[in-house]
Amino acid sequence: MGADQALRAALVREIAESGALPDPAWRDAFAAVPRHLFVPYFFVDGEEGVGRRERLWGEDPDPERRRRWLEGVYTDQPLATRIRDGELISSSSQPSLMARMLDGLAVRDGDTVLEIGAGSGYNAALLAHRLDDSLVTTVDIDPEITESARTHLSAVGAAPAVVTGDGALGCPARAPFDAIIVTCAVPSVPRAWLAQSRPGARILAPLATGLIVLRVRDERHAQGRFLETPAYFVPLRGTAGSEQALRGGGLPPSVLNDALFRFVLTLTAGSLDPVEAFSLWEREGRPQRERFGVTVSGEHEWAWLDDPEGPYTWPLVPPAHRPVATAPGGS
Repeated sequence: MGADQALRAALVREIAESGALPDPAWRDAFAAVPRHLFVPYFFVDGEEGVGRRERLWGEDPDPERRRRWLEGVYTDQPLATRIRDGELISSSSQPSLMARMLDGLAVRDGDTVLEIGAGSGYNAALLAHRLDDSLVTTVDIDPEITESARTHLSAVGAAPAVVTGDGALGCPARAPFDAIIVTCAVPSVPRAWLAQSRPGARILAPLATGLIVLRVRDERHAQGRFLETPAYFVPLRGTAGSEQALRGGGLPPSVLNDALFRFVLTLTAGSLDPVEAFSLWEREGRPQRERFGVTVSGEHEWAWLDDPEGPYTWPLVPPAHRPVATAPGGS
């Protein structure tokens, strides 16, 4: 067994032991798809000062740096794969989080899947292994990212459809879909995704530092709850990052740094100020993510606690103000 195979097997065991791979089909996919072929290089914080990044890559002539690259690829952590003008624009997501998202998508044999955010192509390869090349489409706005993803996918013998385009617009030419998985954070749900989904389809997307799973009723209606899993992704390009909601409010850092409260704060941003959000959170017994949900009904879209028609509801980004968005890769 080569070094990469041993490291891959160890990573799969680690993810499975965390409870993130309950479905044997997904465990087989993670065991079969070599992550290192999708991450030929990545960036880590350097030792030469704040803001400096070190590039580790598989063709480095230094054997110690090659070892660090390979071990880093098979560590359960996200990897920064593309940085432009000092800004992270694409990453390879944490494998255990990818596993939880894929499991939460609840795909079945024969399902067609759209991925928003091609990233390295690794997530598309896992989907293609679980389903079939012909059933998987991945879209990204950046032609450099899609070309790179195609190259990586070809290296492992996978050939899902890789499309260059605005992720917020989906991929109408390949619709309809049974499931849509999003690998970049969104402030709300683009209606194009609903219109390109079959009735009963699932949409899983990072929103407000959580993962919402929506069940689509028709092209104008969808509803669902958040998973318990926290999630931090690069924002859908053209939208504001959720971290902006964490500024100000006069709350102490110990409160603002609480991961669960950060979720509530970002979810209610624009409707409640930080103190109001904290008062609600305390009053309701510090509710977990699973008690929150999102409803899309025509032109209206709102988040809620416990009941979509209950007393605690907050509008998400109104459609009239939703920016034109483009998707960076996140997998």
